[in-house]
Formats: sequence, structure tokens, C-alpha cells
Amino acid sequence: MDRVRSGLRGLRQRFRGQGNPTVTKIRRQRALRERLWKGLPFIRLLLFTVGYIWLLVIPSPRFGQGTYIDENALQPGQVNTYWDWDDVHNADRILADLEQLRDRNASSDEIARYAVSQFEGYGIPARTQRYSFDTVTETIKGTNAYAVLQSPRASGSEAIVISASWLSRTGEGDGTLNLRGVATLLALANYLKEYSLWAKDLVFVMSDGYLDGMQAWVTTYHGEPQPNLKAESLSLQSGVIWTALNIDYPGHSFSHVGLFFDGLNGRLPNQDLLNSVSLISRYTAGIPVLVYDHIDPREDHSQPSLLPSWLPDLLKQNSDVQEFASRARNIYRSMNYQARGAASGVHGLFHQFRIDAITLFAVPAAGPHGFHALGRALESSLRTCNNLLERLHASFFFYLLVGPGTFMKIGSYLPSAVLIGTAMLFTGLGEWIRAGWADALSAPIDGGDDDKSEKAHAEQRREGPMWRRRPRPVLEPVGIMVLTHALGVVLFYAVSSSWFAASKISGPVLYLLFSAIPLVVIRAVPSVPPSHASIPSVLKAFNLCFASAVVSITSVLNFSLAATLAVFLALPLSFASTSPSSSPSSRLAKYTAYTALALGWLVLFPGEVQKAVWNWEVLRVWFAPFVCVVYVPLVLQAGLVCLLPP
Repeated sequence: MDRVRSGLRGLRQRFRGQGNPTVTKIRRQRALRERLWKGLPFIRLLLFTVGYIWLLVIPSPRFGQGTYIDENALQPGQVNTYWDWDDVHNADRILADLEQLRDRNASSDEIARYAVSQFEGYGIPARTQRYSFDTVTETIKGTNAYAVLQSPRASGSEAIVISASWLSRTGEGDGTLNLRGVATLLALANYLKEYSLWAKDLVFVMSDGYLDGMQAWVTTYHGEPQPNLKAESLSLQSGVIWTALNIDYPGHSFSHVGLFFDGLNGRLPNQDLLNSVSLISRYTAGIPVLVYDHIDPREDHSQPSLLPSWLPDLLKQNSDVQEFASRARNIYRSMNYQARGAASGVHGLFHQFRIDAITLFAVPAAGPHGFHALGRALESSLRTCNNLLERLHASFFFYLLVGPGTFMKIGSYLPSAVLIGTAMLFTGLGEWIRAGWADALSAPIDGGDDDKSEKAHAEQRREGPMWRRRPRPVLEPVGIMVLTHALGVVLFYAVSSSWFAASKISGPVLYLLFSAIPLVVIRAVPSVPPSHASIPSVLKAFNLCFASAVVSITSVLNFSLAATLAVFLALPLSFASTSPSSSPSSRLAKYTAYTALALGWLVLFPGEVQKAVWNWEVLRVWFAPFVCVVYVPLVLQAGLVCLLPP
């Protein structure tokens, strides 16, 4: 027993060290901090490398899993469908009427009145709704038509929306008409009213235009005020809308049904709705399903290859490489919609009111499908939505749909952006620590004459490296950050003005102006004593920490936007630096490069800028103000880090 006790005492002394335990503890903590500080560059490099590689391998076939139904009440595809050729003939008759309206260039009012007359002829109450949006470039006017088929088996407190816009989403609303989609909507209303099995109201909406008509209708339905919208009130009302299906059928016939699901500001519908419609389309209606309108070249050899021509044939024929390319195309398009906050169809306008909605897009082709197959898919999908006892909640709201039957959970892709944000945070904290400490051998020692300073330096050299604290200026860097973000607010009001939309030189003028304003502002920045940390070092620390917070928080709300920020911000902000040996011309050249990264879109993409402003004015998409008020100031701050004297 004595030997055991002595052995335990020896172990305790070995781990705790000799002498005062408190002193030993302090030494251990200091040694740990020194090791962490020395290893910080390696940690940052590791986080950046893993984060960027993770982003690149997201389309890998090794990631993802098969889709499945979480909500047992849905029971997709478990009913018989009765949509038949008589209903197809009715849709053909309506299509002929719509083509006549198109050929004589009928007004929005005439088209809406025709739809109302059809609804009322079926015995369904219907009304029109006139609206107008005032934008900086134009006044958008139109007329919607809608009808409410009240549920015979419930109180009407819940509803399902079936919609079709006058313009198709083809070319993002380039003017292609959605005549067959509208004809399907009207014929479907006539068919569905014959059945008394509906537990929810069915609301049919034929919206004018592409996105503007449905935005006017859905905001008015929910009583959501919008300053630039003037719309007639809805005299027909129903209950809370749970789900919505939008029909987009622009061609004569179609080969596949494409599922469009992205909503405003990166919102997504519950995945159970997508999975149910996908299963029904494939197994009930016999229609192949696509993500968007992407036909896989492996199924249709007439489609162009997704792989570059210079790639070796051995890789081109590899099934994993082909699957990677197919997934990458779907992910890129999905991230493009979500990062810009744009809706991929009319359905996306419902998501802002917590309504699960998707668009069924009939991919134009020579065949073999038409009204018959689409009607069966819609009937069974509506029967499935009719089974719901509560809002969809069991499945995922955050996911990447990489294929018609394959998806990625949020935990499979979210860490990539979080790792990059963490690397930015560590870089910023490292800059903050570096700014607060100075090498006592190189930093000036306040007080005393030169002889005493030389003696002090000689003594420090004999004792080893020594560090001393130095004050860090805080107000000046914070003031610069506040001013740059205020400048971003001014930039946003400038790009959303009528002058910017009307003038062809507005982009270059704003680029030069907002690049030059910081040059004037920094002249008012006071200089700090040599014994203090430099303003650029503290500004870089604050800039990186704030950018890290933006990326990390945004990754949970809108992963695609966070990933885009990680690509465009992480490395440029981390590499921003200045040194005493750099000349004014080299610092100005670095600043010019950062202004190009921050403001180059004003010159290079004027059309995209106008689209983003239109989306903000009409659809309340936050992408344009986010870029101007958050992204541009962060990059300009990094440019000022390079420009300010060290």
C-alpha cells in the first residue's frame, strides 16, 4: 500500500510539476497559449483547405441519399384517378379559345373576364383583380382571375391553391405564353367540382404576367401591405393556404415533368411535397421526372455533353464522373437561384407566407405526353394534399435536391461554409492579438534617453524574445466600418433610382465615384502614436470577424448565399495587408483591385443589377440591398487595409 501511495504521489508531482502548484498551472497555460499561437497559421490553412475542398466535392456520388416520405398522412399514389379523355377534349376546346384571344391581342381584362366566365359556367364563384406596381422604370399593370371552390366536407378554414400564370417561366418570363397551363387549370376546375371528397377549399388562380400577377394576388390575400402596389381587394376569400401547385405547360406536348421549387430569399418547400409529386408523376401518370428542366445526356443522347471536350475519354465514360457532372449542374442552378434570392417560378411567391408550393413544368418536346398525363398527375397530387391533417412539417426544409430521387441533408453540406467562416474568425482573432503585442526589441520604448534604450535592448537580447502590450485604436476602425456601410446604403439608393436605370453611363460613374469617396474619407483619419497598433491591423481584425459572423449566420438561413460569400470574401479579406516597405503606388494598386472586386458588377452586369432592383421593388427580394450594404462595404474595408499607411 505504501508503494502504491508513493507511486501516486510521484505521478501527481510529474503532472503538476515541482514547486508552487499555482505557478506551475500558470506556466502550463502559457505554454498552451504559445503552442496554439504557433499553430494558428496551420489551423487556418487546414480550415480553409477542408472548407473549400468540401464545397467542391458536394456533387460527389458519395454524398446524398434517396428521397422518402416522412408524413404518413400523405399516402401519395394510393387513389384511383378519373381524369379522362372527355376532360382532355374540354382542355383542347379552352385552348382554342385562348389561342383566339392571343391572336387578336386581347387585353388582360378580356383574358381575365374569359377565365371568370368559364369558372362561373362551371358553377364556381369567380372574380377579377386589377393591380399595378410602380417601379423606377415603369408601371406594371395587369388583371388576375381567381375562383374559390368551397369544400363540401369542411368549414373552409384550410385551402389548396392551383395556379397558372399567363406567361410561362420559359426564359424566366421572356414572353412565352403558358396557354396550355391555363387551359389545364380551367379544365381541371370543371373536373374537380364534380367530386364531394374535398376536405379543403380549392382556390384556382390565373395570374397575369409572370411573377407580378401572383405577387399582387397573394399579398392581397394575406393582407400584406406593399407601398408600391395598388390592387383591388379580394371579394372572395378562403382559409389558410397549406399547399399550392403551379402549372406551367408552354409547349404542344412534353416528355418530362420538371420540378421547380426555389422560393424568394432562398426559402424552400417541405420536401414531402416534392417527393409526393415526384412519386405520383412517375408511377401514377407514367411521366419521367427531372430536377428543373435538365434532361440527362445519359438518357437522351441528343442532349449536349455536360463534360468538357478536352477531358480524356476514360473519364468521360466513367459513371461516377458523369453522375458528378449531372449533380453539379443541378446544384449550381439551385445555388444560383437561392444565392440571388430569386424564385424559380410562380410557386416561389407562396413561400414567404409559409405555404409549401412547387411548379410542375412540362418540358417541351415532340411527345409523348399531353393533357391526359398531366391531368392525372395533378388530380392525384391534389388528392394527396387533401389528406393532410396539419401543415407539412415532418420532412426537411433545408436540403439540396441533387437528382429526382436523391437529396443531401443540411449536415452534409453546411460544414463547408461554417469551416471557412471559422477560418476567417481565427484569422481575425490572430490579427487582433498581433495588433495588441509588439516585439520589445523592435518597438520603441517610451520614456528615457537613447543610451538607456540601448542598454534595455541589450539586456532583452541576452534574456531572449520579449513582448510588450501596446494600445489598440478602436474608435477609428469602427468609424471607418460605419462610414463604409453608410456608403453602401447610399449606393443602394443610387442603383435603385430612375437615373441609374435610364442612363447608360450610370454604372461606370457610380463605380468611379464610390471608389474615390473612401480615398477622400481616409484623409480625415487621425494618425496614431508609433507605440500604438496601426489602424489597418485593427481594421483587418474587425473586418474578418464581422465577415465571419455574416458567413456563419447566413449559412443557416441561406446556404447558397453563404457559400458565395465564402468564395468571394474569405481569401481576399484574409490576404489584405500593408507593410512599412510598400510604396504608395503599390498600396493604391491593391486598393484598385479590391474596388474592382467590390464594385465591378456595376460595369460588368448592368442587366443583372436591374433585375435585382426589380426583384426588390416588386417581390421584396433582399439580394440587392444585401450586396450594397453588406458585401460592398466589407470588400472596401479590406481595400482600405491595403491603402492606409501602416
